[in-house]
Amino acid sequence: MAARSSWKGFLRLSLVAVPVKAYPASISGGGDVHLHQLHAGCHSRIRYHKVCPLHGEVKSDAIVSGYEYSKDQYVVVDPAELDQLRSEANHAITISEFIAPDALDPLYVSGKSYYLLPDGPVGQKPYAVLARAMREAHRQAIARVVLHSREQVVLVRPVERLLVLGVLHHDQLITRPAAFQAELPDLAVAAEELKLARILIDASTRTAFDLARYPDGYTDQLRRLIEAKAAGHQLVAPPAPETPLVINLMEALQQSVAQLGAAADPPVANGKPAGKLATSARSRPNDIRRRKIS
Repeated sequence: MAARSSWKGFLRLSLVAVPVKAYPASISGGGDVHLHQLHAGCHSRIRYHKVCPLHGEVKSDAIVSGYEYSKDQYVVVDPAELDQLRSEANHAITISEFIAPDALDPLYVSGKSYYLLPDGPVGQKPYAVLARAMREAHRQAIARVVLHSREQVVLVRPVERLLVLGVLHHDQLITRPAAFQAELPDLAVAAEELKLARILIDASTRTAFDLARYPDGYTDQLRRLIEAKAAGHQLVAPPAPETPLVINLMEALQQSVAQLGAAADPPVANGKPAGKLATSARSRPNDIRRRKIS
């Protein structure tokens, strides 16, 4: 494997210790177009320097870490001292419990994921046993590990034959949905509107999800803009389509269902093809009473 591992240690389950190494699951900065800050007058790039108020600009190798224990009073902490504080457990992903795949709210997922692979031949057999057992039991693991000098709560889940580690937000960092309930008025929902909304959802549901159907179109457009301007050309964008002003919910739902009535790839919803549901609703729009949004 060409990529370099970003972490090495053990995956621990009770007395079982599997040597593993972690690889980032996403490419850092890969494919992104980064815009730099420039001086508007001469187009020189804006630079940022690390400056000491007494000695001016300071090089990176002359910078240390410290904690301010009182105003302008610091205690310097050396990286070697931090390493001494870490026990053997700090170099392990320690599994605390197993949960069902739907037991964890996606709000807790931070987005940082790593592939875990066995580190050397000694780890291959226990890794394969644990990954297969979790896959067949439909279970995921909650564990603790020290990453980037801080303890993290993580989710370890089987993906095909691999184990994937995902960093979770700590509970105290999550804003509860209840904090926003006061912003939502308790409105009555008409049965006809709810029925059409369900038909629209079923008709728009695919049996298999593939994120590859959603490429990064904005980055491609930004690249074309940069290439055109670098070549001395002006990129002309097509006029944006007009967004219809929705003032009647029932009419908007009926028109949306009608547009999806002839979908080429309808999924199966509630045992019936969603396309047939949509066609049925489109063929009898007069049976549904229209309501204005107040």
